[in-house]
Amino acid sequence: MANAAALQVLKEKFGYDSFRPGQDQVIDRIMAGENTLAVMPTGGGKSLCYQIPALLFDGITVVVSPLIALMKDQVDALNDNGIPATFINSTISYQDINYRLDLCAQGQVKLLYVAPERLDNENFLYQLNQLPIDLVAVDEAHCISHWGHDFRPSYLNLQSVVQQLQSDPTIIALTATATERVAQDICDRLQIPRTGMVNTGFERPNLSFKVIRDQDKDTYLLEYLKLNRDQSGIIYASTRKEVDRLTNLLDHKHFPVTKYHAGMSEQERNANQEDFLFDRKPIMVATNAFGMGIDKSNVRFVIHDQVPGDLESYYQEAGRAGRDGLPSEAILLFKPQDMQIRHFFIDQSEGDDEYKAREYSKLQTMQQYANTGDCLQQFILRYFGQTGTSPCGRCSNCLDDREYADVTVDAQKVLSCVVRMHARFGKVIIAQVLSGSNNEKLRSYHLTDLSTYGIMASQSQKQISSFIDFLTADGYLAPTDGQFPTLGITEKGADVLKGKTKVQRKMAAKAKKSIAVEIDNDLFQKLRKLRMDIAEEKKVPPYVIFSDQTLKEMCSELPQTRVDMLRVRGVGQNKLDKYGEPFLKVLQEAKA
Repeated sequence: MANAAALQVLKEKFGYDSFRPGQDQVIDRIMAGENTLAVMPTGGGKSLCYQIPALLFDGITVVVSPLIALMKDQVDALNDNGIPATFINSTISYQDINYRLDLCAQGQVKLLYVAPERLDNENFLYQLNQLPIDLVAVDEAHCISHWGHDFRPSYLNLQSVVQQLQSDPTIIALTATATERVAQDICDRLQIPRTGMVNTGFERPNLSFKVIRDQDKDTYLLEYLKLNRDQSGIIYASTRKEVDRLTNLLDHKHFPVTKYHAGMSEQERNANQEDFLFDRKPIMVATNAFGMGIDKSNVRFVIHDQVPGDLESYYQEAGRAGRDGLPSEAILLFKPQDMQIRHFFIDQSEGDDEYKAREYSKLQTMQQYANTGDCLQQFILRYFGQTGTSPCGRCSNCLDDREYADVTVDAQKVLSCVVRMHARFGKVIIAQVLSGSNNEKLRSYHLTDLSTYGIMASQSQKQISSFIDFLTADGYLAPTDGQFPTLGITEKGADVLKGKTKVQRKMAAKAKKSIAVEIDNDLFQKLRKLRMDIAEEKKVPPYVIFSDQTLKEMCSELPQTRVDMLRVRGVGQNKLDKYGEPFLKVLQEAKA
């Protein structure tokens, strides 16, 4: 249990009466000087795990973050909350760097944000060593691991940098997505003991996952946005070209949309990001260059227009929905041909053969996710090593009310074909054999002589390929690693061939209104309008003032005094002093 001082800071600075799961455990370890790895889902409150100790320690907390473009936003949000923080990166002058370091030395700053590249500079490291550094927080710590989905070479030097700091600071590493292998790698590199990992689990109870397969994606997207016009969301695409196309499409249909990708100027990216954060244009279409470190709490949906390269990236990007804890959606629009784009990215990468094999293996997992008939949340949790969970009851598979069809006979045809091909071939060749394709490659391998050749000729090759994906995702077939995986039959598949087990499959989904809590009541809209007016005046994003969750609690509790306001989650003393009066006035009028 966190000590009384930590709880007092939590209440006074952040407006919360109790910690979220794991936060107090992490804070207790840090205050005891123990190196710690915190693995918490996006929106799980990782930043409080180092911000509260930073305010309790006498010295400085250095936060290592890869997000130069967002450091100012993060620091502005802290300063607005009465927490003295600053940043040092390549966007500020040499004189300004020295000025900010002087502020740190004088004790006028509690949190100093730096980019990992800055720590490669020997002179800067010397300057850091003049400061009383009590804590080093390594944000997005999965970037330190070759096995992580977003490896950054600049993170590799952190191990030696920390060892050179004369104040011998405590280390806290934080990430939302780390497989068991990545977590161990982080611990090894940052000298965190095996007992020093606090993992609160990866489940996001407020997130509903959906996979929409083999539909016209533009039609689905437009229909979804029409049904959810009041909501803010992110639409991810794999290429700049697709981002531009989707943005033009949505703009033409009069949706409030903006875009973000690496091909734009920094000035344009920053302006568009600000439009999104301030809710001036609540729909963002972007590549994966956008989103890490974005604290916008009222994102109600994240839609992937094209399949991501791995499940870690997908879960991190999907997790940017619903950071305020309100119901939100993560939707993957899947078409098998989108996999070709990912294959191209891997082929064109500068990684060695081992790296490429690893990336192809991750991509296969993503394809299995898109085709599984099991609970989507369970599939993700199993990938991260979290077992024993129950079906979530809210994903598209759990809520799929289509009837099951018995597809055992078709499954036996596919499995029998794989056995006769001695697990030497991949999905494409298997589908060609089953459909009776007439090509030279099949003849050269004598595959046209197999008894299973043409046994599913009534179906298209595309339909058979999709069915093979389904059998693979549900564990009847197992792929090998590498760029060209072959398929073999599993023990589960063997039971089907022997007639011991039947195979059932659900036999196009429609866009529906978001599961987000309704926000059309008059009082909530008045509070949102007030929040927007104050945000424009103060030049900060609306969620920095109060989150949607906090506004909704105001609507349900109808606080009438300053004391009442302090009982609302998310209203601390600093925010009450800054913003409380105008909100109280609206709430008092509503009750009158």
